[in-house]
Amino acid sequence: MVKEVTVHELKKMLDENKDFQLIDVREEFEYDTANIGGELIPLGNIMLEADKIEKDKQVVIHCRSGARSAAAIMQLEKEHGFTNLYNLKGGILAWIAEIDNTLSL
Repeated sequence: MVKEVTVHELKKMLDENKDFQLIDVREEFEYDTANIGGELIPLGNIMLEADKIEKDKQVVIHCRSGARSAAAIMQLEKEHGFTNLYNLKGGILAWIAEIDNTLSL
């Protein structure tokens, strides 16, 4: 089971300038359409670029709906032993619906 944060928890973390890493595993064209400021590492590259992911702070990973980011987390935990990864529940779709409806996909 993948650990999760809600969009409201993420917004609070951003508002409070918490020390964490935000990673977006969508494709570049999706990121260019709408993003919430995460570091872009597309799902297809996530295992190759695992060294870019912090191990000593909370890392929130997101995609469009939460499915790709959950898959990325499971793979990273299994292959690289990460224990600090959290999936953004509902992904950027939930962010748009609940936090910032000025973004659109």
